[in-house]
Amino acid sequence: MAAGVLNDVSLGYQLLWNARRQPEQVWLSLEPHAGRLVNTGHVLGNLSTQWSDPHIGLTLSTRSAALLTDLLDLTPPTLARIEVADNLLSDPAIGQRVLRARRRGLQLVWHGEPGTKPESAHAHNFAQTLLSLSADDALQSLRLMRAQSKAGAQTSHPATHFAPGTLLEGVANAGLLDYFLNQPGITGLMGWPSEEVLFGGGKTRAQPSGQALQSVIALIQSDAAMEDVARALSQEPLLVYRFLRYANSAGLGLNREITALRHGLMVLGLGRLKTWLQEQLPQASKDPNLQPIATLMVVRARLMTELLDAGAASALQHELALCGLLSQMDLLTGEPLQQALQPIPLPERVSAALLGHSGPYWPYLDVASAFETGQTQATRDACQRHGFDEEAVNLALLRALRVQQASSAKAAPCLRPPTPARQSHPRAHPSLH
Repeated sequence: MAAGVLNDVSLGYQLLWNARRQPEQVWLSLEPHAGRLVNTGHVLGNLSTQWSDPHIGLTLSTRSAALLTDLLDLTPPTLARIEVADNLLSDPAIGQRVLRARRRGLQLVWHGEPGTKPESAHAHNFAQTLLSLSADDALQSLRLMRAQSKAGAQTSHPATHFAPGTLLEGVANAGLLDYFLNQPGITGLMGWPSEEVLFGGGKTRAQPSGQALQSVIALIQSDAAMEDVARALSQEPLLVYRFLRYANSAGLGLNREITALRHGLMVLGLGRLKTWLQEQLPQASKDPNLQPIATLMVVRARLMTELLDAGAASALQHELALCGLLSQMDLLTGEPLQQALQPIPLPERVSAALLGHSGPYWPYLDVASAFETGQTQATRDACQRHGFDEEAVNLALLRALRVQQASSAKAAPCLRPPTPARQSHPRAHPSLH
């Protein structure tokens, strides 16, 4: 890869969710820095390295007409789809490149303003259509959903028609998630209304996933190694939180503080863990809409560990991952974060980052959170705020997403430590060296 090629762009990402509440695609935003020429061929070459044999589709998006032109000309059809904004189709040069890209097998995604659809003259050039739900669309869909619910199977209300390959963004109502994901033609939803899922309908707190509980129990019963059990447990952040509270509870009577997941497993043993997990099953959640929330938290934790210098001690990796996993526990518990974390004797660096937005772990949490907005400027601002090299940060994101795509092909994905063979960023917080 050409030196510094990913320093010329800022990245952001969003996940596209399918009916199984698993990531269907990664939507990667690329925006060139002002005044810099992007070597698009080298950028695509690096993406090809990171995205080989994908289990999750990759879609590239940019607001830059110049970069879009290059992406349409150079992107290998086997690597990614390309999003094309409707407002750019008025440019004849873009229109011609869309035609050429389609002829050479590149799959394209149309994206327009809320409430709009592609013109019939353009629609046949696109394999998928990303529709932005307007407020009126959402209200009409809610009314239709409720009418169908009242009428049952004998409803006279016509179902909403979506062309095959339709994607939706802007679904902010938890009730509409099931409605849209069950509609013929809908491939997936962009973004996930986490707070609405958690607090809609008077809910106050979430429960760990029954599927996650069963997966960890099955691992223990198969005599899996403790490290594998720890990784599987880490796929359900709420379960990690509950376990640490349990391990530090007065009723358990331990004469030591448990500040880390693996420490707790070693002290209590897998037999006691299994018994505790089985006790959680009667209250376990069966709501599939909680799964994307857990997945996003795990990706945040993974990205934070990928931002670490290569060769960082495993204790730092695990501590930083714990910081990411617990960083949104206020959403899951329905309590202020300080109150939710009070029963757990957290390491000082984790506590400083989560409760004080300070200390050596805060830059990692801040940058990882910025990526989740999908806004490339937010990512760039966070990198500049904390002195991170943007190319190294971009590479960390690609590594984290690569692990996610591999995990999605497995029944029990694992939160793995960062891979050692990689470039580290040169300006990590001094106390981590």
